[in-house]
Amino acid sequence: MFPRRLQVQERLTLEVARALEEALAPKGVAVVTEAKHMCMLMRGVEKQNSLVTSSHVTGVFRADRATRGEFMALLDLRSGGNR
Repeated sequence: MFPRRLQVQERLTLEVARALEEALAPKGVAVVTEAKHMCMLMRGVEKQNSLVTSSHVTGVFRADRATRGEFMALLDLRSGGNR
């Protein structure tokens, strides 16, 4: 729903986090987006296969370092440690 609109990745990440908070009313939200940007592939940086990662955390993920660390460690496991 959100990526159909033209916008920057950071705003997209924030909008997803806010939608989750509104719909679920959780104790905290952690959203990480990872994308390939055509501007980086075709001009400017010209670095192939480069990913840009953005994140937004709220609630317990922001307040509790251990909770945030556990979440980030799970992401690292999912990617095979290639972060």
